[in-house]
Order: sequence, then structure tokens, then C-alpha cells
Amino acid sequence: MIPLSVLDLSVVREGATSADALAETTVLAQAADRLGMARFWVAEHHNMPTVASTTPGVLIAHLAAATSRIRLGSGGVMLPNHAPLAIAEQFALLESLHPGRIDLGIGRAPGTDQATAAAFGRHPHESVERFPRDLIDVMGMLGDPRGEGGMWTRFRATPVLASRPLVALLGSSGYSAQLAGMLGLPFAYAHHFDTGATDIAVGIYREHFTPSPVLAEPHLIVGVGAIAAPDDVEAERIGLPSRILRHGIRTNRRTPLVHPDDAPTHPDVDAARRMPTDQLVGCTERVVEGLRHLAHRTRADELMLTAATYDVADRVRSLELVTAAWR
Repeated sequence: MIPLSVLDLSVVREGATSADALAETTVLAQAADRLGMARFWVAEHHNMPTVASTTPGVLIAHLAAATSRIRLGSGGVMLPNHAPLAIAEQFALLESLHPGRIDLGIGRAPGTDQATAAAFGRHPHESVERFPRDLIDVMGMLGDPRGEGGMWTRFRATPVLASRPLVALLGSSGYSAQLAGMLGLPFAYAHHFDTGATDIAVGIYREHFTPSPVLAEPHLIVGVGAIAAPDDVEAERIGLPSRILRHGIRTNRRTPLVHPDDAPTHPDVDAARRMPTDQLVGCTERVVEGLRHLAHRTRADELMLTAATYDVADRVRSLELVTAAWR
């Protein structure tokens, strides 16, 4: 059985606070833990009032302490924003605190606008160009050296590790797919971005995959938007706010997640409904059928579910319905 996992952005709903969103992420992580899901990843976004997940390492530490067995990780750390040594030390500390439960998912995008990215003190364009070198340096400092020289010859992430966090590369393009394959890393593809390039990226990853010290065969994680409910009508009701939210992201008009009762009269509702999407929204059978089709089509080793609902109880129920039917 292909494992199911969760990606969460700590989206802020209308009338709530960032603290509420983070508390709801905790509830969701605990539900995923209870349901036996494989991993729970959190995102990195900056200067966005509608997204509360800004610092994955800090949030992962909190969630690991609030759960018992599920793997916790970043989906992902946007490496161009950070010095490699800082990220290596953060995740060395997390792995030392919670051995065998920490994932370091790394992305190439800044997760924000260029001005905010520059505020981190790293030149955005230069950092993106240095991304492969920075990635290899992080890997080396976490005990997976590649090549003859790098930061790991002078620095070692401390605390000194007895085990290593899993390092995976995230992406929504052929560039990241190729790099993940060449380095022999797990690859998490953002199918939920609706770029239409899933099959191309997956093919590139498998074509360029080279066995590595950490991975003998490709390991593909596919991120997919999914909201299940007892019937299609209820699924559409609780899923409509998410469609409006996604429309706002695409048009750069970000607003908090609206209440399902207000969504049908939202000014952007018609445009949101017309927007093409690969998100799976419907009764449990329909969603699970869509997940099985995607897994077969991509030969995914793991599916990572992501969605936003106004009420976290609806999201928990969605996970309960899907995991029960999946088994």
C-alpha cells in the first residue's frame, strides 16, 4: 500500500489569527499521527498575512513534541533564504531531539517576493544560482558528503548526529527533478500547483536518477490537493473556500480563507470555479479513485495530501475518510 502523508501551510481563516492557524496545524498533525500517516510537512512562506507557517524548523520542533510517531518535516525550507550552516544545524538539533522522525525537504524558490527575500541578507539571484552548491553543502554537513570538497571539510553540523534526517528535494519544474535524480535524492513534486507538467517532471526525475549513498532507487512523493466528505455536495461546500483561496494566490489577491456560507457570494467565486485544477474534491470514493489513478499514472512511492478548509474538523474528517478507504 502506498503511504499517505500531509502537507500543511497553516492558512489563516477569516476572523481568526495566525495563532489560531498554528493551533489548527497542531490538531491536524495529531490527527495524521493517530491515523498512521507517514509524514507531516510544513511550508515556509514570508510576509503573507494569510499564511502562518514562516519558520519550518521552529514549527517542526513544536509538532514533534505534540505527536508520538509520525515523521515531521519541511515542505520545504527555501534554501536561497538561508545560510547552509544555519539549516544544517537546525535540522541536526531537530534530529537529535527526535531521532528517526525528521525530514529536511528543501526548495529552490524564495517562498516570497524578491524584496522580502533580499531582507534575509542574501542576494536572491545569487542565492538561486548557488542553490546546487548550497544543497550539497547542507547534505555534507549532515553526514552525506558528495565530492572531494565542501563546507563539511571545515564545518560539521552540531549537535553531532547519531542518525541523519532524511533530505529530499522539492520542486515543480524539470530543473529540480533533474537535480534530485542526479543526486539520488527523494523528489517531492508539487502536483497541487496545477502546472500541468507532472508527467514531464516525473519522467525527468526517473531518467536522471543515479543511485546514491542514501537511495538505491527513485523515491517519488507527489503532492496532491484533496478534500473528501461523506457526499459530493458537502465536499463542494467545504472545498469552495479553498478554490477561492487558490484563485487569489494565482491572481496575487491573497485574502483569508472565507467561511463556506460566504463563499457562494464571494466576488471571485465564478472565476474560481472556472479555474482549471487537479485538486480532488468530492465524496470519499471519488477522491480515493482519483488518488489511485494519480499514483498509478506517476508510479508514485508516496502521496502527500494538502488542502485548506475553514474548519479544521472538516480537514481531519477528510483525512479519516481517505485513510480508512485507502486501506
